[in-house]
Amino acid sequence: MDKMKILMAASEAIPYMKTGGLADVVGSLPKYFDKDRYDVRVILPKYKCMDDKLLPQLKFVCHFYVNLNWRRQYVGIFTSQYDGVTYYFVDNEFYFAGDKPYNNIYEDVEKFAFFSKAVLEALPVIDFAPDVIHCNDWQTGLLPVFLKTVYGSDNFYAGIKTVFTIHNMKFQGRWKIKEVADVTGLPEHIFNSGELEFYGEANYLKGGIVYADEITTVSPTYADEICTPEGGEGLDGLMLERRRHLRGIVNGIDYDVFNPMKDTYLDKHFSVRELSGKVVNKRQLQEKYGLAVDKDVMLIGIVSRLTKQKGFDLVAYVMEEMLSTMNVQFIVQGTGEQQYEEMFNYFHGRYPQKLGVYIGYSEENAHEIYAGCDAFLMPSLFEPCGLSQLMSMRYGTLPIVRETGGLKDTVVPYNEYENTGDGFSFANYNAHDMLHVIKYALDVFENHKDRWQEMMQRAMRHDFSWKASAKEYEKLYDMLLGN
Repeated sequence: MDKMKILMAASEAIPYMKTGGLADVVGSLPKYFDKDRYDVRVILPKYKCMDDKLLPQLKFVCHFYVNLNWRRQYVGIFTSQYDGVTYYFVDNEFYFAGDKPYNNIYEDVEKFAFFSKAVLEALPVIDFAPDVIHCNDWQTGLLPVFLKTVYGSDNFYAGIKTVFTIHNMKFQGRWKIKEVADVTGLPEHIFNSGELEFYGEANYLKGGIVYADEITTVSPTYADEICTPEGGEGLDGLMLERRRHLRGIVNGIDYDVFNPMKDTYLDKHFSVRELSGKVVNKRQLQEKYGLAVDKDVMLIGIVSRLTKQKGFDLVAYVMEEMLSTMNVQFIVQGTGEQQYEEMFNYFHGRYPQKLGVYIGYSEENAHEIYAGCDAFLMPSLFEPCGLSQLMSMRYGTLPIVRETGGLKDTVVPYNEYENTGDGFSFANYNAHDMLHVIKYALDVFENHKDRWQEMMQRAMRHDFSWKASAKEYEKLYDMLLGN
């Protein structure tokens, strides 16, 4: 039987480019497919700001030109292998130069219109005719649109199906209709309220939703939430219309990278059967951040973008109370909005032995926090999937989360009567509801240590690897092609 050919198109993927969770998904998922049945490849922009160390591995394949309405633009194609997966890169220095992958929206809408068209025109040149093109987020939203409106009559593209994954509904790729029509050369009649138009602007995410054969998002609860006025970011009506073509598939994490038994960032390894190493990691973490070294204080970790979406309004409201009255310590790593960075630095100044702060991002620090803390706080306003709670659970660090999106789907709240659960949760976006559940977690930590340890072991035994997610995507691809 011939292998099914899948091309994943995205604006970023580890290890080549990462600004958020999208890169983790696109860079990790492909290697988990059944290689006897699926040939999964990835195509990305070739950014000038990619990691220099990876550039020598890229091999030039070919070049050609693509018409972007009245412009004629150079396209170079490079390829590389990583973890047994073939990657292609679209090269054009006019679009992909610069010190970061994304710039002003008016530049990005042209950049990713070019990328979408270049991907489609590259396929016959690289001799890869995919059965399914799997698009990710607004940056590839025009790919299904171009496929059906511009390339639909070409035999090479006949029968190619598209899947469109929404990683975050908030980011939609919206810009003026006149400029987008000029850049893309798409037919004028599709810029209407049923297709690409959205409140007087062109909307790339909407284009992907309307034109893709199937739509996925990154958790079942988020799939429900984006069909509501609260979570739909203005597109809830469209999502309801397409509901039977929408499904939520929870993201996974790479269990080779996040593994307490062999994590290269840890001095002391541990396992679900032998947890003593976790105590050592906690002590080292307390020493590193200048906290009081005490194995009996509950150490709570935060690794996050410091933004409103992540719930830091709630944290700011009760931080003084937690640090001044409760037997807890915090270690925070992240960068983001100035008000939250300043808030954490202010409290670090007041309570240096109870709050450690690292403004920035370090993979080593992140692994140490996942492994060394007792609990992990994610009070998000909304969270399509969330990966940090999965990472923390892998290390027996119990998540304290708000019941939204993927957090609700992956964390089972502790039930003291049935002795079930692997974390703690609260429903309302309310600082005192969050505080109440942190106090409850602290009570279990201090007074029911056997129950806490059983929860740690349940969390560590969960399978949130990409294997489970890959099987769901395999089912979707099979269904699309009638297999």
